[in-house]
Amino acid sequence: MTTYYDEIGGFETFRRIVAKFYEGVATDEVLRPLYPEEDLGPAEERFLLFLVQYWGGPTTYGDTRGHPRLRMRHAPFAVTPEAKDHWLKHFRAGLDQVALTPEQDEKFWDYVTHAAQFMVNTLE
Repeated sequence: MTTYYDEIGGFETFRRIVAKFYEGVATDEVLRPLYPEEDLGPAEERFLLFLVQYWGGPTTYGDTRGHPRLRMRHAPFAVTPEAKDHWLKHFRAGLDQVALTPEQDEKFWDYVTHAAQFMVNTLE
């Protein structure tokens, strides 16, 4: 069975999306303060492994971190509607730099837009 992970190019495609995303986060005045670690590398690696596993790739994320528990893991951070919008802007840049079909792009974008809305935990 071919997974979405395989269909869009496997690990390298996901690595490129996430790398571009974190390139934007690194200089974003709204998002950067939400990442307490000085080096964004560990956060980038966790996000990459999460997306890889979610879309049908290797289960390294779950093997090393357990259940994602996304809302719980993000609870200490004020995820505002503004932060969500900035997050989506950088994720869009990541998706735009890989060669997905319109259908593949729509599937990924639908997932991240719903996930981003779900993570909002603080209204301004």
